[in-house]
Amino acid sequence: MKNEGIVSAIVGSTFFAIPYLGLAVPFAPALAIGVAAFGATELIFKGSKKIDSLKETNKPLYDRLESASKDNSYILSMIPKIDDDEVKQDLKEIHETTFRIINVIAKNPEKESSISNFFDYYLPVLVKIVGRYDEIENQNLSSKDSKKFIKSTALMIKEVNDAFRNILSSLYQAEIVDADAEMKVFNQMLKADGFNDKDLLVKEDEDE
Repeated sequence: MKNEGIVSAIVGSTFFAIPYLGLAVPFAPALAIGVAAFGATELIFKGSKKIDSLKETNKPLYDRLESASKDNSYILSMIPKIDDDEVKQDLKEIHETTFRIINVIAKNPEKESSISNFFDYYLPVLVKIVGRYDEIENQNLSSKDSKKFIKSTALMIKEVNDAFRNILSSLYQAEIVDADAEMKVFNQMLKADGFNDKDLLVKEDEDE
């Protein structure tokens, strides 16, 4: 446990030092990157324990989640290298969402088949796109094609951010439906027994 904390601190310090000292990023943004890296590393250690438990019971799923975790770590490592602040923020959110998706599948292997494209296609292709974006961005090219590529790729990354959040939401949809049904029954029983005369549930038109 202590070793994990030390590693997290080293990662956080490195992600602060490289932008601040090596890339001349202002102190506050560099510190934010370092803190985010520290927190992400802590979460990775916790998530790794859940994935490790599958090594003996479900090796194919273990291998898939390990590969996804490596891809997600790569995305995290690319954030300090990106110049565009909006792209950085999108990648941070993508990293956090991906981590949560991996953890959900680690705890609920039966959900894996519903988002198989996430592991087989979406995440690996995103890794390639981020790498190419960083390469082109750092060349500081002024051609029309390069500027078009940077702009279109930044937009795609933003759309991927929204799509990944939708994937995470879809994994919880069944639980939301079940919980909603339980609350309706609970509310009806309270009213039937005379303990409550109000409708505790929010109407759909009130929620819109």
